[in-house]
Amino acid sequence: MEALAEGLWGLADFHEEKGEIHKAVKCLEAICQSHVSFFPVVEVKTRLRIATLLLKHSHNVTHAKSHLERSQLLLHSIPSCFDLKCRAYSLLSQCYHLVGAIPPQKQILNKALQLTTSSGNELSVKLWSCNFNSQLANALIIEGDYQNSIAALESGYICAAQISYPQLQMFFATSILHVHLMQWDDENLVEQAVNRCDQVWESIEQNKRQQCLGLLFYNELLHVFYRFRVCDYKNVAQHVDKLDAAVKADMQQTREIQELTNEINTLNQSLSRSDLHYRDRSALAEKQAQLQERLKSKTRLSSSGQHYLEPAYFGNVKRTLEDKLELAPSPIDGEWLPKSAVYALVDLMVVIFGRPKGHSKECGKRIQSGMQIIQEELVKLGITDGVKEVDLQHSAIWMAGVYLMLLMQFFENKVAVELTRSEFVEAQEALVQMKNWYIRFPTILQACESIIQMLRGQYAHYVGCYSEAAFHYLEGAKLTESKSMQAMCQIYAAVSYICIGDAESSSQALDLIGPVYRMMESFVGVREKTGVLFAYGLLLMKQHDLQEARNRLAKGLQLTHNHLGNLQLVSQYLTILGTLALALHDTVQSREILRSSLTLAKKLYDIPTQIWVLSVLTALYQELGERGNEMENVEYQRKKEDEMQRRLADAHSSIHHIELIDKVKLEVQQFHEIDIKRATAGPSMGVNLDIPESIGLSTPLPAPSSSKLVDLDSRRRGKRKI
Repeated sequence: MEALAEGLWGLADFHEEKGEIHKAVKCLEAICQSHVSFFPVVEVKTRLRIATLLLKHSHNVTHAKSHLERSQLLLHSIPSCFDLKCRAYSLLSQCYHLVGAIPPQKQILNKALQLTTSSGNELSVKLWSCNFNSQLANALIIEGDYQNSIAALESGYICAAQISYPQLQMFFATSILHVHLMQWDDENLVEQAVNRCDQVWESIEQNKRQQCLGLLFYNELLHVFYRFRVCDYKNVAQHVDKLDAAVKADMQQTREIQELTNEINTLNQSLSRSDLHYRDRSALAEKQAQLQERLKSKTRLSSSGQHYLEPAYFGNVKRTLEDKLELAPSPIDGEWLPKSAVYALVDLMVVIFGRPKGHSKECGKRIQSGMQIIQEELVKLGITDGVKEVDLQHSAIWMAGVYLMLLMQFFENKVAVELTRSEFVEAQEALVQMKNWYIRFPTILQACESIIQMLRGQYAHYVGCYSEAAFHYLEGAKLTESKSMQAMCQIYAAVSYICIGDAESSSQALDLIGPVYRMMESFVGVREKTGVLFAYGLLLMKQHDLQEARNRLAKGLQLTHNHLGNLQLVSQYLTILGTLALALHDTVQSREILRSSLTLAKKLYDIPTQIWVLSVLTALYQELGERGNEMENVEYQRKKEDEMQRRLADAHSSIHHIELIDKVKLEVQQFHEIDIKRATAGPSMGVNLDIPESIGLSTPLPAPSSSKLVDLDSRRRGKRKI
C-alpha cells in the first residue's frame, strides 16, 4: 500500500507540474477515499498536500480546512511526527485567517506553541516556535491587541537570538517596529524599535544582507514611514534613495534572469532535435551548462532550498517564488506584501517625498508607474470594470484591499499635484475616479471617505468656492477618528472662512483655530503646528495685529523650512510675511522676501501664488515710486491672471465641477452581507500600510481671485492652503 501511495503522489506531482491541478487533487483524494486503509501518516501527508494545492491554486479554503481538521484528528493518535503536526497547525491557522475565524486561529496557534515548548531545543523546534509566534502576533493585531502582539513578537525575537539567527531576529525586530508605528503609544518606544532594527541589520554579514531583499524593503519602508510621521524629511531622503535603487537593481536582475531562461529554453529546443550533429550537440551542451551556471548564480535560493507545505500567511498564497519578497526563512516564509505592491509603494514614497519639493514631473511619472502596476494586479484578482466588492471572492478581499488602498493613495497625490499646478480639470478627473472607486468598494475603502471629502474641500478652495470648501473640510473631520486629520481639516476650513472675509466667517475661523492651537504641542511632528500657526497668523493680520501675526508666521516658517521642506508652504509663508513687512513699511525686507517667494512659486508652476506675490510687488513698487518696475510687474501679473481665468473657466464649465463642490455627502450602499471588514483585517499588519499623514495634508491651498490678494490695510486677505 505504501508503494501505491507513493505512485499516486508522484502522479499528482506530474499533473501539478503540467498545471492540471484538478487531476492532481483527484489523485490525492483517491488515497483518502480508498476502501483499503493506509497508515495514518500516509493519509495525513496526503491531506496536507491536498490542502496546500487548494490554498495555492484555488479559493476553496473551506475544502482545505476540512482536510486539515481531519489531519488534526489523525495526528492526535500518533505520538511522534513533530514536523507533520507543526505543518498541519500552520496550514490550519492560515485557513482560519482566510475565513476570518480569529478565535479558533488563536486557539490552534496556542496549541502549536504548547507543542514546541514541550519538544526540546532543537533548531527545527525553535523555527516552528518563531512561525507560530509570528502568526499569533498577526492574529492579535487584527483584533487590535497591540500589547499581546508585541509580546508574541518579542518571544519570537528571543527564540531567533537563542539560535543565533540574525536574519530571523531582523524579521521580528521589523515586525515589532511595524506594530509600534500603528499603535504609536509612546514615541520613545517607537524610537527604540527603530534603533534596534538598525543594530540588528548591521549585525548581519554584508553578503547575507544581499540575500534578504524582502527584509531590506520592509525595514527601509518602515523607516520612511517613521521619518514621515515625525516630519524628519531631511533624513528620509537616504531611505527613499536606497529603496529606489533596490527596486531598480531587482528589476534589472529579473530581466537578466528572464533573458537567460529564454536562452536556455531555446537551447533545449535545439538539443531535442534528433538530427543534430555530434559536434554541434557538444557545443550547444557546453553553452547550456555555462548559461545554467550563470542562471544559478543570479537566482536567489532560500537557505534550505526546500519547498515547505505551508503557504506564506502574510499575503497572496498563489504567487511563485520569484514574485515573493520573503521576510524570513522556512518554515516561516513570511512576507509583508507581494513584490508588485512593494514596487508600487516605493513609487508612492518617491512621490510623497518629492511632491512638497516641487518635483512634479518625476511625481507624475511615478504616479503613472505605480497606478499601472496596481491596475494589472487588480485585473489578476478579477477586479475589472463593473466589479464591486460584493462580487469578490472572500479569500481575494485581503489582497484587493492592499492594492485598492494604494490606488487611492496615488489618486490622492495626483489630485494634490494637479491642484498645485492649477491643472483643475485633471484634478477633477482624478478626484472623480477616486470617488467612483470608493462607491464600488465602500467597505474596503471606508478609511478613504474622509480623505475624499478633504480633497473636495481643497478643489473647491482652489477654484474660489470657499463656503463649499469649508463644508467639505468639516465633513471630512467628522468622518475620521484621526486627531491629526481632524486638526488639519479644521485648519483648512478656517483658512476658507478667512477667505470669505466677512465678520461671521472670521468668527467661525477663530472657533476652529483656537482648539487646535491650544493642543498643537501634543501632535507628533510639526505638520499640524505649522498649519495652525499659518492660519492663526493670517487671522491676526486680518484683525490688524500685524506684529503678533508676524511673530507667529515667522515661527511657522522656521519650522516648515527646518522640518517639512514644503516649498509651496514656504512660498506662501514668505508671501504673507512680505505683505506684512510692506504693511509695516519695511520695504527693503519686503522686496527681498517677495522675490524669494516668487522664485519658489515659479519653480512649482504655482500660478495663484505667483499672482498673489506679483500683486503685492506691484503695491511695493507703487509705494517706492518705481514706475518702470511697476509697469513691468503689472504686465506680467495680467498675463498670469488671464491664464488663471482660462483655467478657472475650464474647471467651472466641466460636468464634474458641481458634482464635486456641491454641499452633499457621498451616499453609498454598504454590503453588510459579507464580512469584508474582517477580511480586510482593519488594523492588521498586512493591510494597514500606515503611511502617516498621507497625501495633501502639507500642501498649501490656492490663492483666492486676484481682487482679494492685495489689501495692504490687512482688512481682507485671502490665503491659500496650508
